[in-house]
Amino acid sequence: MSNTNERPSRRLALLGDRPGSYAIARHVRMSPRKVRRVVDTVRGMDAAQAIATLRFAPQAAAEPVRKVIQSAVANAESAEGLRVDDLYVSQIFVDEGVTMRRIRPRAKGSASRILKRASHITAVVEPRSAARKGA
Repeated sequence: MSNTNERPSRRLALLGDRPGSYAIARHVRMSPRKVRRVVDTVRGMDAAQAIATLRFAPQAAAEPVRKVIQSAVANAESAEGLRVDDLYVSQIFVDEGVTMRRIRPRAKGSASRILKRASHITAVVEPRSAARKGA
């Protein structure tokens, strides 16, 4: 057990020393499996193009994913001073959140469990030029 009281930095884990920013939406009341379908379509896209794509996507999960990307872009603009035109979605992933368990009455006095799943959506945006220099 270590004696340090510092928690590891999430920014350090996601970006390291590269420029960019991230945003996290926690406890989104959608199944991670459904959200991953949407997330896979925008991974690697330019940030503006990803937002435009999600604005017209028919899936319900497109709205929270779009909001997370917009938040990450806004964080990059305000904190890092980066331009929207240079940013792209370098990482985006969905983790499983808490699962609420509900009971559904069934025949003969029995019951079945309903699982109401939630997701944590994490989006990382970086400038395209920095990614080329690092690679």
